[in-house]
Amino acid sequence: MLLLIALAVFAMIKIPYSEAIRLWRGGEDVWYQNPKNAPPIWFNWFTKEKLPESFAVKGGENEFTKQVTVREDGTAAIDFSYSFDFQYDDYPQELFLYFDTTYVTKGPFVSVTMIQPDGTELKIGDYGLNKKQTIRFSQDERLQKRVNRIMKAEVNPVVGVFSVPESTPPVIQKGIYTLKIQGTTFEKDSDINVQFVSHGLVAGLFGTDHYRRDLTVAILWGAPIALAFGLLAALGTNVLTMIIAAIGAWFGGWVDELIQRITEINIVLPFLSILIMVGAFYSRSIWVILGATIALSIFTGTIKTDRAIFLQVKESTYIEAARAYGASDMRIIFRYLIPRIIPLLIPALVSAVPSYVFLEASLAVLGLGDPTLPTWGKIINDADTNGALYKGFYYWILEPAILLMFTGLGFAMLGFALDRIFNPRLRGM
Repeated sequence: MLLLIALAVFAMIKIPYSEAIRLWRGGEDVWYQNPKNAPPIWFNWFTKEKLPESFAVKGGENEFTKQVTVREDGTAAIDFSYSFDFQYDDYPQELFLYFDTTYVTKGPFVSVTMIQPDGTELKIGDYGLNKKQTIRFSQDERLQKRVNRIMKAEVNPVVGVFSVPESTPPVIQKGIYTLKIQGTTFEKDSDINVQFVSHGLVAGLFGTDHYRRDLTVAILWGAPIALAFGLLAALGTNVLTMIIAAIGAWFGGWVDELIQRITEINIVLPFLSILIMVGAFYSRSIWVILGATIALSIFTGTIKTDRAIFLQVKESTYIEAARAYGASDMRIIFRYLIPRIIPLLIPALVSAVPSYVFLEASLAVLGLGDPTLPTWGKIINDADTNGALYKGFYYWILEPAILLMFTGLGFAMLGFALDRIFNPRLRGM
C-alpha cells in the first residue's frame, strides 16, 4: 500500500496532469524518438542475446559535440561528432537524423559519415538542407546503393551500417561507432542543429505501444487514477448507504418501507450491464461512470445489514435519554446512531476499494473507459485490440495486470487487518 501511494504521489509530481494528458494523446510529433512496440530495457536482463536500446541525442549536448568555425565572410563551418558503444546482438529498427536549420535564402549543406569500429568510413550522404529535414537511413536510396556495394549483397542500410564489410550473411560488428557531420552555412547568422535518433528493439522502463507512446506515462498515472476512483466510489457508497439506512431505521414506517423496496429492486438490476449502457450511449467520462457507480451501489444488501445494526442501537438507553432532553431527529441520527457503526465502516470501506478499481479497469478493457485518461485498463485494452499476446508483446499486458493484482492484494490485506482491529469478535482470533 505504501509503495502504491508513493507511486501515485511520484506520478503527480513528476508528470503534471496536463502534461500527462498531452503526452498520452500525442502522436508521432511527440513520440518520434520511440520505436513501436518495444519491450522495456530491463528485458535484456532475461535474454541471452542483448537487444539494442533506443536513444536520442542532440548536437551540442552531452557527448554529441558541436564545433562552430566562423569565416571572415560571415559563413561558418559547423562540425558535429558523436561516439557510441554498440555491444548488442541484433540490429536497431531504424536510424534518423533530424535537422533544424536557420537561414534566409540559401540553406546549409552537410556531409554525413559513420566510422565503424574497424576504421571503415561509411559515407551516409551529402545533403542540402531545408529548414526542417529528416534523414531516414533505411529509405535513403543512395545510402542503399553504397551499402550494397560494401556488403556485396542487397541488405537494409541500417544492417549494413552495423555489419562487418562483405560478410555473408551479415555479421554484427561490435565496438565504438562515430557519427561525423560536417556542415557549411552560406549566410551570416545561419545555423545548423541536429538530433540523432536510434530506434532500438527495447526502450524505456515499461516499453512502448503501437503509437510509440512510452507506457511509463500510463503506468505511473494509472496509480492515482485507480486510487482516486476506488476511494471515492467506496467512500461515497458506504457513507451514503450508512446515512440512508440510519434514516430508514430511525423514522420507520413508509420511509423505511420505501428504502427497502428500492433496495430490493436495485439488487436484481444488472449492475455491470447498466454501466456498459451508460458508457456506450451517454458518456465515457470517468466522472459520469463514478457517479453512476455510486448511485447503483447505494441500495445494495449492505443497506439491510446497516439497518439491522441501527435498529438495535435505536433501542439503547442513551438514545432514550437523547429523546428525553429533546434532541432533534437529525441530531440523533448523525450524532448518536451513525458514530456507533463507523468502526465497522472503515474495514468495509477499505475492502471495497479494489472492487471499484477492478470495475474501472474492466470498463476500460471493454473499451468504455475515459479515452482521455492514461489508465491501466486502457493499456490492457490497447494491447488486446492490437493482438499483443499473439505478437509476443507480453509486457504490454503483464505490467498493468500485475499492478492491478498488487493493488487488490494490498487493499484486501489492509481490510482484513482493520477488520481484526475494529471487530470485537475477531480480536481474539
